[in-house]
Formats: sequence, structure tokens, C-alpha cells
Amino acid sequence: MSDAVDDPAAPRQDGGRDRHGNGQRLSELAALLGYAEDAWGHLEEAFTHKSFANEQRGAVDYNERLEFLGDAVLGMVVADALMRRHPDLPEGELSRLRASLVNARSLAAVADSLHLGAALRLGRGEMRSGGRKKASLLADAYEAMIGAVYLDHGLAAAQARILADFESRLAQSVPRLDDRDFKTRVQEIFQRERGQTPTYVVVDSHGPDHERTFEVELRVGDGVMGRGTGRSKKRAERAAARQAYLELTEGPERPAD
Repeated sequence: MSDAVDDPAAPRQDGGRDRHGNGQRLSELAALLGYAEDAWGHLEEAFTHKSFANEQRGAVDYNERLEFLGDAVLGMVVADALMRRHPDLPEGELSRLRASLVNARSLAAVADSLHLGAALRLGRGEMRSGGRKKASLLADAYEAMIGAVYLDHGLAAAQARILADFESRLAQSVPRLDDRDFKTRVQEIFQRERGQTPTYVVVDSHGPDHERTFEVELRVGDGVMGRGTGRSKKRAERAAARQAYLELTEGPERPAD
């Protein structure tokens, strides 16, 4: 059986875009992304791999330039979202979170959830080697798709698409802090926003001297902003700072890890 029969997006002889190998999935994606039926702009190019273009002797454009553009747009949108979600994180931690969201594995997972593989136009060799499921090709296709949306519909449309695709991943992005960092972060927040420095007050202790447990409140002015327990005063203070930090940045208190 020929490749054209085996592959759902292989060239057909019934005219229209399908004769170039876009397939049904590309039509569905065009509708999802807000393209008019006869105005796909750069979308076909976004899903055209270099291997397909080579077989056409350079008669069609392929997606590497759009991938370059989409990578930049994606990075900017995710960076902006992270800064808004985590207003107190330093640059290094923001960079780490962004890298965890826009690496090849993450992009491939997003692309797979959108079934972008079925929309790819691949050369026969790439097709036979399972190109529609290759993580690198899927990640590249997603970036190219974002580049196409940006060129055809503008930054707002590209941003909306990215935020929709990364909503759950952004919600799960958690700063990598150890307990020692929470006291510093909480102090920075209160000094900046209220001009006040937190204090830590031991409100209770119990147990024998060799296994004593302390309970500490983190106070700002007359308010109790956090409470923690620990086998030492310092550990209790860190636990109180952790609770206060999570309340300030993520809403209701979460249980300690």
C-alpha cells in the first residue's frame, strides 16, 4: 500500500488544500484558531516540515522561521504570566519556572494534546520514521503555530492561545523555595507593601527539654499573619513564615510538604 493511502494527511487528488497533505486535522485547527475557511495565512507553513519542502524542490515554505518567531512570543507571554502570578520571585527563580514550562518536553505535551502531529506535512522518510509522534517535531510545530497566529492575528490572539494551552501548567508552577527563603521573602513583602518588619513571638512550648516543641506566631503590627511549630524556635519561625508566604502569594493555606 502506498504512503498516500497509509497516511491520513497524505496528498489526495480531490483538490483544495488536502492535495498538499494538510489533512482534516489542519482544517479543524484552523477553525479552532479563528481562521476563516479560505484565509489560512501562515498556518499551512507552520505545519510544513523541511523534509516535505525538500521533496517539493523548494516550491513551498517550511516552518523553521515561524518556529523562531513563535519561540520568542511564547517566551515573552509565559514570562509575563509568571511575573504576574509570582510578583515577589527574583529573576533566577522566574527563569527556572519559565524554562520548566517552555522546554521541548512540555511543548511536545501541549502539541500532543492539540493533536498537532496529524496536521504535519512531512516528507516520506520522516513519515516512515514516525515523525508525527516525535517530540522535537511536535514542539517545533507548536512554536511555529504560535508564530503564525502572531503574524496573522496579532499578539493578543497569540497570547490568548498560549494562556489557554498553558493554564493548568501555569497554575501548578511553584517556586522552589526551602524554609530558609520564606522568612526573607515575607520580610521583603511586608517592608515593601506596608513599611513594617515582621516579628516572631513564641506563644507556647511543651514537652521535655530534649524533645521540646515550640509554637511561634509571625506578627505584623497587631495582626497574626502566620503560625508554625517546630522542635526549635528557628524551625517554628520558618514554619510560620512559610504559612504567611503561601497565604500572601497563593491564597488559602496549604499543608506543609
